[in-house]
Amino acid sequence: MDKNLEISLLFDFYGQMLTDTQQQAVSLYYNDDLSLQETADILGMSRQGVRDALSRAKNSLYTFEENLKLYNRFSKTQQGLESIIVKAKQITQLSDDSEVVKLSEGILNEANKIYEQEV
Repeated sequence: MDKNLEISLLFDFYGQMLTDTQQQAVSLYYNDDLSLQETADILGMSRQGVRDALSRAKNSLYTFEENLKLYNRFSKTQQGLESIIVKAKQITQLSDDSEVVKLSEGILNEANKIYEQEV
């Protein structure tokens, strides 16, 4: 996975646990795709100060994920739901039994509800 995308995803999960300065720096640099200098200008910091804040933020985000594994769990849940949805669709398409189709459609509806809540 692209490092910038990875940081943005971890930031979605753990951003509130960072300092205000780290949150602003990560948001501007990774989410808004600004340069270090542009980020520094907006935050009223030096370029090196932004680099340091980003480095500390990245280390913290990776530490949070290592300890809490929220993103890992979310990702596995999403993959599992996607698999359930695909298999329920296959059962619905392949079955001639109306009860099986009805149950499969129920599973599909419930899985879709959960999937939409998670995303």
